Amino acid sequence: MTAEILVNVSPRETRAALVEEGVLQEMFLERANRRGLISNIYKGRVSRVLPGMQAAFVDIGLERTAFLHASDIVHPAVGENGLPDQPVATGETQDIQSLVTAGGEILVQVLKDPLGTKGARLTTFVTIPSRYLVYMPKGRGIGISARIEDEAERQRLREAAALFVRPDAPGGYIVRTAAEGATPDALRADMLFLEKLWTMLCEKAARARPGSLVYEDLPLAVRVLRDVVSSGVDKVSVDHVDTWQRMTEFARTFMPDMTERIEQYSGDRPIFDLYGIEDEIEKSLDRKVPLKSGGYLIFDQTEAMTTIDVNTGAYVGHRTLEETIFRTNLEAAVAIARQLRLRNLGGIIIIDFIDMEEEEHRRQVLQALEKSLMGDHAKNHISSVSPLGLVEMTRKRTRESLEHMLCSPCPTCEGRGFVKTTETVCYEIFREILRQSRQFEFQELMVLAHQDVIERLLDEESAALAELEVHTGKPIRLQTEALYQQDQYDVVLM
Repeated sequence: MTAEILVNVSPRETRAALVEEGVLQEMFLERANRRGLISNIYKGRVSRVLPGMQAAFVDIGLERTAFLHASDIVHPAVGENGLPDQPVATGETQDIQSLVTAGGEILVQVLKDPLGTKGARLTTFVTIPSRYLVYMPKGRGIGISARIEDEAERQRLREAAALFVRPDAPGGYIVRTAAEGATPDALRADMLFLEKLWTMLCEKAARARPGSLVYEDLPLAVRVLRDVVSSGVDKVSVDHVDTWQRMTEFARTFMPDMTERIEQYSGDRPIFDLYGIEDEIEKSLDRKVPLKSGGYLIFDQTEAMTTIDVNTGAYVGHRTLEETIFRTNLEAAVAIARQLRLRNLGGIIIIDFIDMEEEEHRRQVLQALEKSLMGDHAKNHISSVSPLGLVEMTRKRTRESLEHMLCSPCPTCEGRGFVKTTETVCYEIFREILRQSRQFEFQELMVLAHQDVIERLLDEESAALAELEVHTGKPIRLQTEALYQQDQYDVVLM
């Protein structure tokens, strides 16, 4: 499989696209005025402790206070310098009141960006990543990424990392997927870098004021190199000279094998036009996703969950109905996996596959979904297919979905997805006229409304309007307001 990363840089925005076999699979976006906070480390101050929720709200200098649950706290108290004391050596979550106190200072790392009306999610289990390793200052031992499946390679990496870890040394390490095939010297270099970085970070945290940023993660372009690029990526193309130089310098230091694969793009066409990426981004914002067979998917993203409905559409198949449904569901499973990555949908996801009678068909569709999600960087869990054809799954959500990053709720329907019909609005106007005519004295009435509503009042509802004039004994004037939405109106007494 061929894979390529395209990086597009504009004055206030950086975008990176992961393309596999010429098809866009994932989009990463970062804006100058709204950079992601994940992995940033702050010196915070506990503003409120909530025993009933076993959580605390922490002020880290953002607009909204951040959320810290007791299960995400590694220490029993906070030292005078704002750094954690020794970790809690228990297997159970301690009571929040024994872990933090209101007004106390605490070193925290962002687990999840602020989402919607929720503040950032925090942890005191600080982790600092490098190219091959993740350093856990308050952890112990050596872990190996589950994505490295070869048992011999897992054992080799564990032994190589153990060579450089002193038994009495604080902290632990996780060997990342990118370390597959890495030399012991490369692992040693990463360890030295991470230990030095942590020492500098601790010194800075000791001097910092509460609400201060202590450590900020790398910018998107470099972060993509560190987290996304692997041996399977053939080329990285960048359309900005300064960004290309920074990425090349990072690669030369931490991943020399990738240096020659990072290219500066200087073509006349915009870099995202190479694989029709701009069109794919637009399509990813649509509710309906067509399938090649003629079927289609419907995506509905709500506050609680995302639902996906599979439909056969125009696909009639060539054999039995069961075969047609099975083929549609198979195609849908692959398309859904891609859309989840592309749209960055997370949390609870319910997939309504078309009902299948045969157990073997259900098994194969589930298998196709699981296989298609193997390349997903976000952790996911999939349940079995229910008798109704529903699949419940979760996908780790750490940042906003592509839709929430690029769009805002419709000002007309305010995100509901519908507006009142002109007929409904006309009847509401009639009721308002009757209500006001019973309460107040007036010479005439003026109705201000959207053009489509006024036209309906003059056409289909003209007889009803005439009856109202007779009933009230007063004339009713109509006036179009260009700035009104379809369900907006005013009844003015004159």
